[in-house]
Amino acid sequence: MLFDVVQAYFEEDNWRYCRVGEAPTLMLDISGRNGHFTCYARVREEEYQVIFYAVCPVNAPENKRHGISEFISRANFGLVIGNFEMDFDDGEIRYKTSIDVEGGELTPPLMRNMVLVTISMMDRYLPGILHVIYGNKLPEDAVNLVEGG
Repeated sequence: MLFDVVQAYFEEDNWRYCRVGEAPTLMLDISGRNGHFTCYARVREEEYQVIFYAVCPVNAPENKRHGISEFISRANFGLVIGNFEMDFDDGEIRYKTSIDVEGGELTPPLMRNMVLVTISMMDRYLPGILHVIYGNKLPEDAVNLVEGG
């Protein structure tokens, strides 16, 4: 079962996590260089899929959601692995990577790649997100600030 492989990866790499209820989902609290956020590993056994999310510690207020949407579009352009997304209903912002392993095998290196990319991208772009929400920076300027452009 995929969930067993995911759980074994987190145990073998000494990640601190907890299971979310009875769902095939694990939760981790992450402290990066730029902030603290929560991550989730979700398994869809029947579809042979694993999704890893890093959830921004703040939701975009309604009056900032269009700005965050532009920020996300600009940030996503050119990203190779994963993407940012936002729920327009509540303003939740997250970074997502996923894998479909039907016909293949989920291995610890594949899990490690998903986890590390997701965590590093949320940590990297978090200051830009916060600049748009709290600092009234234009989305283009906030992305340029994060990407060094």
